[in-house]
Parts: sequence; C-alpha cells; structure tokens
Amino acid sequence: MADNQTEIEHSLPHGIGKPATRAFLLAGFARLEQFTTVSEKEMLKLHGVGPKAVAIIREALAEKGLSFSQKTTD
Repeated sequence: MADNQTEIEHSLPHGIGKPATRAFLLAGFARLEQFTTVSEKEMLKLHGVGPKAVAIIREALAEKGLSFSQKTTD
C-alpha cells in the first residue's frame, strides 16, 4: 500500500531519499524550478533534508542552467 505523499505527482530528481522527498512535497516543492526561489540553507532546515538531497537538487538545477537562490531569509 502506497502512502499519500508518494502519490503526489512531482518532477523531483531520482535519488532523493523518501524523507527528503516527503519534506519537499509537504513544503510545496513538487517541481525542480521551484527551488530557484529558495537557498540551499533554507532547504537544509527542513526535517528530513540533508546535504545529499540538496546536492542532487543542485546538480539537477545546474543541468537546466538554474540554481538555488543566493538570497537568504536569515
């Protein structure tokens, strides 16, 4: 039986662990392009998100010529 979070349609890269995927989806990040509005530091604050997940997102963004925001809310 699948849980509801994994049934949400998303375009996040493969290789991100389930805890990070759930954290991203619950925070409203279902498409890669949405990560351009936040910094890596902000994403690392989400419970379940670690350096590996952020690195995977960073690499996927770079492949599309995009990047995390350089602005922080701190």
